[in-house]
Amino acid sequence: MSFANPGYLFLLLLLAPIIFLYVWKRRGRSASLRISDNSALKSAPKTWRTYLIHVPFVLQCAAIFLLSFALARPQLSNRWSKESTEGIDIMMALDISGTMLAEDLRPNRLEAAKQVASEFINDRPNDNIGLVVFAGESFCQCPLTTDHAVLINLFQSVQFGMIDDGTAIGLGLANAVNRMKDSPTKSKVVILLTDGSNNCGDIDPQTAAEIAKTFGIRVYAIGVGSKGEARVPIQTPIGTQYATVSGQFDEGTLRQIAQTTGGAYFRATDNATLRSVYQEIDKLEKTKIRVREYSKRTENFAPYLWAALACLIGGILLRYFALRTISD
Repeated sequence: MSFANPGYLFLLLLLAPIIFLYVWKRRGRSASLRISDNSALKSAPKTWRTYLIHVPFVLQCAAIFLLSFALARPQLSNRWSKESTEGIDIMMALDISGTMLAEDLRPNRLEAAKQVASEFINDRPNDNIGLVVFAGESFCQCPLTTDHAVLINLFQSVQFGMIDDGTAIGLGLANAVNRMKDSPTKSKVVILLTDGSNNCGDIDPQTAAEIAKTFGIRVYAIGVGSKGEARVPIQTPIGTQYATVSGQFDEGTLRQIAQTTGGAYFRATDNATLRSVYQEIDKLEKTKIRVREYSKRTENFAPYLWAALACLIGGILLRYFALRTISD
């Protein structure tokens, strides 16, 4: 409920002095008939008039209260809205080569990428999201789906060694494009995450970018890894040994892929910057929501006005007829 003229509600403040004057007047009233002894009157039965003595005043106060509400014009609002959503197709292409085990991100590049990507997926409930992994080869771990619980479970099961080692960036991107090229959704995006340079595969990264551009697919490329050296664990017959790898890779190719497709390139050197990269992509690729809101207001002052009139008339009838006194 809302009020068209809320200023009239200040009339309710008049009730405080009115009630005070009534109480003060009742307490200060002296007897109009003096007698020597009232002991006989104490045992006299009380009539219904005794219990109704204050009712006229109460009805008058109620009339002021209700009249204030009526003058303020209370209104009832009926609102409803129509909402439609249009999700975005997002294919995530994740590098799972051996260098993704480097520990410059915690606990390593691959696990950090999986964790942040899972958070990104949870924040986009209306989108179709899928997963392609690549190393020396590429395959689809999960097709486009809105069942994000299943997708995240499949995401967490990704690990190094599922396919031959290497970095086939062009093949991974082409696989992601192929999985979404026939989708009727207007907005299509590939998030390509890698820490290396293309060194195998039958498809050149720039060729895959041109294919993505043909199908109207934007590519957001993320280069992950510190700019210095990082340790990579290697399993040997005598246990885990560590090798050192450089944080330098072919950023030029990733920038070119992003520029060709109308996307953007980001560099993530630690967990915090990787999370901020996904947050930036989340801002750039918002789900479209159309909302139409309707509002209808109905005047509701009449019940208060009639109730105030009834209280006023009832108080007058009681005061001057049923409860009339000699002084009246």
